[in-house]
Amino acid sequence: MTMAAWRPRVVVAVFPGTWSERDFAHVAENVLGWECRTLWHLEAELGACDAVVLPGGFAHGDHLRTGAIARFSPIMRAVEAFAAAGGPVIGSCNGFQVLTEAGLLPGALMRNDHLQFRCDWQSLRVERPERAPAWLGDLANGDVIRLPISHGEGRYVADAATLDGLEREGRVVLRYANVAGEVTDEANPNGSQRSIAGLVNERGNVLGLMPHPERAAEAELGGTDGLRLFRSLERWLQEQPAATERRL
Repeated sequence: MTMAAWRPRVVVAVFPGTWSERDFAHVAENVLGWECRTLWHLEAELGACDAVVLPGGFAHGDHLRTGAIARFSPIMRAVEAFAAAGGPVIGSCNGFQVLTEAGLLPGALMRNDHLQFRCDWQSLRVERPERAPAWLGDLANGDVIRLPISHGEGRYVADAATLDGLEREGRVVLRYANVAGEVTDEANPNGSQRSIAGLVNERGNVLGLMPHPERAAEAELGGTDGLRLFRSLERWLQEQPAATERRL
């Protein structure tokens, strides 16, 4: 394979009850030109891949708690090992919930404070640390982006010590905001503590967010800000020491 022919290889996990894997696969293959495989949750190996996606939906019908059963699926052992080795992982909506249940990200996602399901476009303020996480390198600190939300249990909660630690370490990377980028109670669609919409792990390779970047990748659907996250990943992968090896 020549350098010019190299394409990111992404694996999208599929759990009983998820459906956003189709949206992610469409964007990866038809919009970005990546290689994409969907992988059933009972698989114990990821195979050759550059990134992993945990999609939205209702994994296992959201029984017990959102993501609580998916956390024990065989594929999650492989996802955890991939993330521990520095591999980039993104969990959107239900995928974010799975990441917290699996302990890959701290905190939990609870019922929206108004107990309503919210499906709408949402403005988000980017709070990018100096060392850009894998998924945010093409975004600047203070940027305002628009992504759709679609959830009934998206209220991020954690104890005060955890929240303070996330703030101190620059791991809160997306907050609900108004179109001017102001973080206000009125702009918070679910009551998330400190308006947290997305956060990363300590290494910055695992991103969890409630909004859906895969639904904001084509102009005819209302916006393309989601592409900025995916292009960030593509650039990040190209800059890694192993990138030359992958392109051979």
